[in-house]
Amino acid sequence: MDRSNARYQRLGYLALNVSDLERSARFYEDIVGLQRSETRGNSVFFRCSDRHHDIVLHKAPTPGLKRIGWQMEAATQVQTLEQHFHGLGIPTQRVSNREAVDLAIDGGFRMREPTTGVLMEFYSHMDTASEVFHPGHTKIERLGHVVLASADMAETEKFFAENMNFKVSDRIENGVVHMRCFPNPLHHSFGIGAGQAAQLHHVNFMVTDMDDIGRANTRMKSHKIPIVYGPGKHPQSESVFFYFLDPDGLTLEYSYGMEEFPEQDARAPRLFPMKVESVDHWGGLPEPDFAKVGAIETAET
Repeated sequence: MDRSNARYQRLGYLALNVSDLERSARFYEDIVGLQRSETRGNSVFFRCSDRHHDIVLHKAPTPGLKRIGWQMEAATQVQTLEQHFHGLGIPTQRVSNREAVDLAIDGGFRMREPTTGVLMEFYSHMDTASEVFHPGHTKIERLGHVVLASADMAETEKFFAENMNFKVSDRIENGVVHMRCFPNPLHHSFGIGAGQAAQLHHVNFMVTDMDDIGRANTRMKSHKIPIVYGPGKHPQSESVFFYFLDPDGLTLEYSYGMEEFPEQDARAPRLFPMKVESVDHWGGLPEPDFAKVGAIETAET
């Protein structure tokens, strides 16, 4: 496959595993500021956009990442990518008609990324919600990005670049790689961090108002929610960041501002040295619980 044929609209949605569904649902609604769309069995759908959902919470014994959904530009892109994975000998599975209806998508397929084991879903359309999304206490603009830890960061980067047409925006030496799902312009919708094993690192929500970062800082402190990093400012994307933990210890982030890339003639990736100032312009350090929880589900149940 000519990998330039793989074209994405966006990071579609994330399916997260949580240990106590209703406790986490209240947290993502009341504290994070998502809007609850619907409940189906042991799953609760949330949105921060006019689409059917951006986050799905699933009840599971081990908290972490269940699935990443990528929305592509057209159904033909989905088909071409599926054929490419077949050529690599990577098994794929079609999304059943029943589950496609539940997810409000046009079918698509799933595969396991071989270097991390994460299940990924590819589709080209998701239905819009019946009502416009109205932000509450936090002006969430979109689901921004997901970062995974990998025991072999170089191999994970290679797979996403060579087989999925993701573009590297920046690197921190031996620390993290920021990638964009081409031609989506955001500095990164996906990241790979160095780790002892593959796991979810963090989930990001982008906000439209700098004041939302300050208000989140106050809100988390008043509710005794652990703050694990920030506020600070990432030198790569120039995003102001703020990280906190959900009830299971999964790391979530609000960020404000991000560099955007043109489809043509984009700048070359930069390499930053491994030092504190390469992670935070303001010199902050994360707390010990930052990005410690987030098992990757190895088999869907």
